[in-house]
Amino acid sequence: MITRSGHTGGRSAVESYLVTREAEALVKAVRFDEYGEADVLKVVDVPRPVPGPGQVLVQVKAAGINPGEAKIRAGLLDAMWPATFPSGEGSDLAGIVAETGPGVTGVSAGDEVIGYTDNRASHAEYVVVEAENLTAKPAAVPWQVAGSLFVAGATAYAVVRAVGVTEGDTVVVSGAAGGVGSLAVQLARRAGAIVIGLASPANHEWLTSHGVIPVAYGAGVADRIRQAAGKVDAFIDTFGADYVDIALELGVEPSRIDTIVRFDAVGEHGVKAEGNAAGASASVLAELAGLIADGELELPIAVTFPLSQVQDAYRRLESGHIRGKVVLTL
Repeated sequence: MITRSGHTGGRSAVESYLVTREAEALVKAVRFDEYGEADVLKVVDVPRPVPGPGQVLVQVKAAGINPGEAKIRAGLLDAMWPATFPSGEGSDLAGIVAETGPGVTGVSAGDEVIGYTDNRASHAEYVVVEAENLTAKPAAVPWQVAGSLFVAGATAYAVVRAVGVTEGDTVVVSGAAGGVGSLAVQLARRAGAIVIGLASPANHEWLTSHGVIPVAYGAGVADRIRQAAGKVDAFIDTFGADYVDIALELGVEPSRIDTIVRFDAVGEHGVKAEGNAAGASASVLAELAGLIADGELELPIAVTFPLSQVQDAYRRLESGHIRGKVVLTL
C-alpha cells in the first residue's frame, strides 16, 4: 500500500536503521526511584554512557554488591550519603574496555580491567569510569572475583593499616568470614600477626585453613577470645553491634581499634573508623589482584546472580551469614 506521502505503509530502510541504532544505544542498568527494600530495585533501559575526557567506557562482566549499598537504598544513610532519584548503584566492577575518552592513555579498547566508580553506577551493562580508577585484570583472576574486589579489598587493606598490625601482634577480626573480614584476616596474617577470627562454626574450617584461630561469636565471646589468645593488641570490627565495647573491655587501646560500622564510637571512645575511602586507589587494587593471581590471597565468592536478578542478590546479601561476596554477572 502507498500512503498519501508516497511512502510505503511500513518503515523505510532509513527509519528501520534509525530504530535499530536507537535500540543499540540503550543498555541495561539498575535503578531505584525511592528508598525501600530490595523490591524497589529495577533493571531499566538507559542510554549507553559516553566517556568524557580522562574517562573510559567499560563493558561490565561482573560487579560485586555490598552492605553499604543496601543501607543507602533503604535510606538508612540518607543523612550522610543521600540518594538522588532515580538512583543507580554499585561501585565494584570488572570488564572490558569498550571505548576511551579524549586524553586517555594506558588502556585501549579490548583491555580487561578491574576498577571502581564513585557514581553509584557499576550495576549496569556499561559504565563510565575515571581512567585513574582502573587497573589491568590479571588473567588468573576470575571475573567474579575481580568484579567484587574493590570495596571489600580496599576496606580490608585500610583497616589492617589503621590498627598498625606488625609481626607478633594478636589481632581480632569480627565478621571474619564476610567480604571485608575474609580479606582482612589474610592481610593481617601476611603482616605476621596472630589472628583471631570471630565467625559462625560453619566458617571455622575455612578460617583454620587460612591460618586464623576461629572463635564463635555470641554470649561470652570476650572470655573465649581471652582463652584463645590472652592479650589482644588490635581489634578490627567489620560487623558492628557491641564489638567496639568488647575490644575496650579486652584492654585494646582505642587507637588500635577500627570499626567500619560503629561510626558513633569514634566520638564516644576515640576509636578509628577508617574504611574504603582510606584504601581506595587503583594501586591498592593492583596489589590485591596480584596477590590473588599468585594464589597468596583468596576472596571467597558465596553466590552469583545475573543482573536481571538484582533483587534476589540483595535479599541474599541482607539475609546474612555469607562467606565472602555476592556478585552480579553479566
